[in-house]
Amino acid sequence: MNILVTGGAGFIGSHITDALIENGHTVVVVDDLSMGRKEQIDPRAIFVQLDIRSETIKDLFQKHRFDVVIHQAAQMDVRKSVDDPMFDASVNVLGTINLLEQCKGTGVKKIIFASTGGAIYGEQDYFPADEQHPARPISPYGIAKLTVEKYFFYYQQIFGLSYISLRYANVYGPRQNPHGEAGVVAIFTSKMLSGDQLVINGNGKQTRDYVYVADVVKANMLALTHGESGIFNVGTGTETNVNQLFFVLKELTQSKCEEQHGQVKKGEQLRSVIDSSSLLKTFGWKPSVSLRDGLRKTVEYFRKSRI
Repeated sequence: MNILVTGGAGFIGSHITDALIENGHTVVVVDDLSMGRKEQIDPRAIFVQLDIRSETIKDLFQKHRFDVVIHQAAQMDVRKSVDDPMFDASVNVLGTINLLEQCKGTGVKKIIFASTGGAIYGEQDYFPADEQHPARPISPYGIAKLTVEKYFFYYQQIFGLSYISLRYANVYGPRQNPHGEAGVVAIFTSKMLSGDQLVINGNGKQTRDYVYVADVVKANMLALTHGESGIFNVGTGTETNVNQLFFVLKELTQSKCEEQHGQVKKGEQLRSVIDSSSLLKTFGWKPSVSLRDGLRKTVEYFRKSRI
């Protein structure tokens, strides 16, 4: 298939691009390189440096006539969305609508979307949350992702564009950007290996569902051949709090970093864990990498990348 990967120079998008090419697909990567890195893109992919909000993206769709769009590009920092909700909406909502408008007129059959399995549900009523859990996002980032899912439904109903929205848990692994606020595993690992002191937000008892990037890639690959439209959680169903994460990473990095706590951040959820049994039933997907193994692989990557 001829596939467009937006955000393909980024953490998850570059791994997806690798898998697609290894499976014989033709891949065009669009990325504005605001967060992604060109050196992470498989050289066999066609790379176009472009913002998904750009009007000129229509020329790309006309030229390549994609079969599928895998949409990973996003403003992904929850805290930045709190500080600047207009920017968050311009990228995550208007940028996606720009893509959808091109899809409907150029023969795109399906769009696969990187949604969020934590920020959409907000503070949960039950644990883990399945896809039927009430959607009560408490950040502009979560609101934007939910809004986009509603647009997908509209474009499917009116224009026949098939979609699969994958609500990711907290994805971690090699190539994750350790700079900024997104990706606690990458931030902690980078600081520990550098011998820097890190700060745990609040009391560190806030929980997340950490899923390894290779398992997320596998979900995207399975979504390529799934015929129906729908929304699916992609997570492990296991809660891990930040303090637990800190001590495992401290052991794996052999860091002397001390446990130090700071202020609670605005818009940060207390608990987040999702149920992916629907993905198992429909795709046969389940996570295959344990947290400890995934963290070990991540530490190894960051250690080598610093050489």
